[in-house]
Amino acid sequence: MRLFLVLATALISVFSHANSSWSDIEQQAKGQTVYFNAWAGADNINAYIRWAGEQVKQRYGVELEHVKITDTANVVSRILAEKVSGRTNGGSVDLVWVNGENFRALKEAKLLYGPFTQYLPNLALTDANNPALLYDFTIPVEGYESPWGGAQLTFYYDGARIKQAPTSMQALLSYLQKNPGLFSYPAPPSFYGTTFVKQALFETIDDTEQLYQPVNKQTFDKVTSKLWAYLDQLHPLMWRRGQSFPSGSGQMQQLLNDGELSIAFSFNPNDPAAAIEQGLLPESVRSYVHQIGTVGNTHFLAIPFNSDASAGAMVVANFLLSPEAQARKADLTYWGDPTVLALEKLSEQQQQFFAGQQNQASLSAADRAKILGEPHATWVALLEAEWLRRYSR
Repeated sequence: MRLFLVLATALISVFSHANSSWSDIEQQAKGQTVYFNAWAGADNINAYIRWAGEQVKQRYGVELEHVKITDTANVVSRILAEKVSGRTNGGSVDLVWVNGENFRALKEAKLLYGPFTQYLPNLALTDANNPALLYDFTIPVEGYESPWGGAQLTFYYDGARIKQAPTSMQALLSYLQKNPGLFSYPAPPSFYGTTFVKQALFETIDDTEQLYQPVNKQTFDKVTSKLWAYLDQLHPLMWRRGQSFPSGSGQMQQLLNDGELSIAFSFNPNDPAAAIEQGLLPESVRSYVHQIGTVGNTHFLAIPFNSDASAGAMVVANFLLSPEAQARKADLTYWGDPTVLALEKLSEQQQQFFAGQQNQASLSAADRAKILGEPHATWVALLEAEWLRRYSR
């Protein structure tokens, strides 16, 4: 009987807005409270979400509660526990900031509401053929996630101290052989560290097409031997001889500003430019990517299957896709997160929202186009487990 109720409720939730117009959905959303589970590790991001909450309250009568989290995997576990316990409505999560392995887990366990993005008017302002919006770590999105922002591994350095940035993993190794101690990366499973390891894998594996297929342990061990050989060479040349690692992008930025590192990186291409605007980095800092490109992805918003505020969540997701909200998010003085909108689809007035959001540390358009799609989600757990087995202390 419980299984029947789960399936029945899931079907109701999928089709609850099937015959609704957008104005109907906005009407249903009035008075709803949306519990938005989102990473809260940066003050500027928290401030942006507060601003968004004020806007949707004022414009649509929707209350947005930011449930501050440190790890989305814990949210996935909570939603799964609610399903197992038969909590098919009144779930604790109405909207979640998600991508990658967590999206795969939610989708495969049928824990998502939808597909719903076809109802969002502002989705028409994105590029419907952009693979980065259609796939999440090679998993088809199929309307179960609304795009929110872009990300790309972006290296940066102080141009007052380095004349020529190393634009490959091999060049980075050569640089550190001459300048030991001036680079490091966060330890996996920090996503900064895991992303750096993925980049190293792209540059050491013989056939990168293998990365877009599911992988098993036997194949993984066979094709990653060059990666571990590379890291074995790199670690003794890194900051503190690779015996300890920075905690995240914030500490890397501080270490570069203090002169302990000469090269750092972020997963937000606008972070170095924004840090200059905020006085956190010197104006001589410049950004770059590797010659073959760097790992990039899109981050999304999803609605769990048992949300009682799916209409409100859709209204919030649509607002966060609006040119006004995307432009404020991309603004270096607020967040600096790249937009997912196709600017050519915007009116001239809307395009003006995005004017003047670059400085000397911003990536060029050519570098922004050099994106390596994320490997299949099955690579992540194996990479992190093997890294920890080899290097964790």
